[in-house]
Amino acid sequence: MEWQQIVGFYHVVKLQSFTKAAEATARSQSALSQQIRSLEEEFECRLIERAGKRNLRLTLEGEIFFNFAELALRGSEDFRESLEAVRKNKRGRLRIAAPFTTLYHLLPEAVKQFTGLFPGVELTLLDRPQSMVIDLVRSNDIDFGLTLEKAAPQELASVRWKRVETVVIAPPGHPLCALRRVSIRELARYPLILPPMRLRHAGRMLLEEEFRKAGVDYRVIMESSNVELSSLYVEMGLGVSCASIVRGLPRLAGRKLSFLSLDHLFKPEFIAFVMRKDKPPSEPMRAFMEVLLSD
Repeated sequence: MEWQQIVGFYHVVKLQSFTKAAEATARSQSALSQQIRSLEEEFECRLIERAGKRNLRLTLEGEIFFNFAELALRGSEDFRESLEAVRKNKRGRLRIAAPFTTLYHLLPEAVKQFTGLFPGVELTLLDRPQSMVIDLVRSNDIDFGLTLEKAAPQELASVRWKRVETVVIAPPGHPLCALRRVSIRELARYPLILPPMRLRHAGRMLLEEEFRKAGVDYRVIMESSNVELSSLYVEMGLGVSCASIVRGLPRLAGRKLSFLSLDHLFKPEFIAFVMRKDKPPSEPMRAFMEVLLSD
C-alpha cells in the first residue's frame, strides 16, 4: 500500500467521480483505476462497486478503508502543521471552543499575545455552551475546548487550568456582606438572579437542592445565563446573584460588586483544557496552551 493509493482512493470516494478525483490529484483516470485495483488485489477484496455510470458504492471493506484513509490524511495535515511550526514558519490552524464567559473574561489577553507571536496561524474561536464544546471535541471539529473539569468525559483528556468558585454577587453594603458566612437560609431571604431553569444549569440545580434540603422558600426575580448581565442588575439593586467565577477577573474588578464565598456549600471546581486522547497536539495548540498556563 502506497501513500498515493490512499490519496487517490479517498478523492474518488469523496468526489464520487474518477474524473474529478483525477483532476484533484493530478493523475489520469486510468492511473487512479489501477491504484484502486492494486489495493483490492493487496487486500483480496472489492472496495468500490459501480452502481450505474455515475454512482460509486463502497463495500463494507471499502467503508473501513475509507475511514482509515480519512484518519491518515487528517494525521498528515496535523503533521504538516507541526513541521511548519518546527521550521519556525509559525503557520498552521487552531480551532478552540469555550462558553461565552470564558471567552469574554479569560482569553482576550492570551489571544492578543498568541496572535502577536504567531501571526501566520489561522485562529478560530467558537462561543458554545459547555455541552456543545464537548461534542465538538468528540467529533474532532476543534483542536481543544475549555470546560469545567468535571464535565469532561473519561474518553477525553483534560488538563487543569483555572480554579473556579461559587459566590454570591451582591452590591456593596448589602446585609449579606456583614455575615462571616452566608447560610442558605440567609440567602433565601433576598430576591435572586439565577440561570434559566430550562437550561438545567448545574449551579442552579445544586443551589435549589440546598434550598430543598433546608426546607426554605426562595424567590427568583430574574433569570439570566450571563454573569455580566446578572451583575449589571445586581449593581442596580434588583437582587443578588449566584455564579461560578475565577477570582480577580479584570472585567469585574472595577464594578460596584461584592463577591461572597460559598465554598462551605459548594466545592471549588476547575476550568480545564479538553481534547481527544488519540490526537497528538499540534505546535500551535501547544503554544496557545503555554500562553494560557503562563498567565
